[in-house]
Amino acid sequence: MIGSLVTILPVIATFTFLPPFGLLMLLGWRMHRADAMKVWAPVPLGLLDDLVSGQPLGSAMLFWTLCFLAIDVLDTRLVWRDFWQDWAIAAGAIGFCLIAGRLVAAPLSAHVDTALLIQIVASAALFPLATRLCARLDSDVKRN
Repeated sequence: MIGSLVTILPVIATFTFLPPFGLLMLLGWRMHRADAMKVWAPVPLGLLDDLVSGQPLGSAMLFWTLCFLAIDVLDTRLVWRDFWQDWAIAAGAIGFCLIAGRLVAAPLSAHVDTALLIQIVASAALFPLATRLCARLDSDVKRN
């Protein structure tokens, strides 16, 4: 929830470059510990993100849940995963959510594709940091 609230910080920019921190943290927790969240967890977290980010209501709820379900299907198909596979899966999920959100929120004639590509690359590049943060928070919880 705090990851989604990061977007309300006052940052002045000519185009959107902030990654969806809520989605990054959700995917980080999902990739780090699959048992930490239930399958329905993206629904309330996506609702909060929709309310905070200004996206059409229900878009993050739907897209985040679809990503969660796709990762669950991949978990049943893959025997094991390493860091690079997690990164590729998360980059695909982030790209899917951002592109689908663009298609829902903006008309097709809007020229936002370059900014969207920059946002996807920045989000995919920041995913390992989000995963490390989730691992750090998980180790702090286990110690206490």
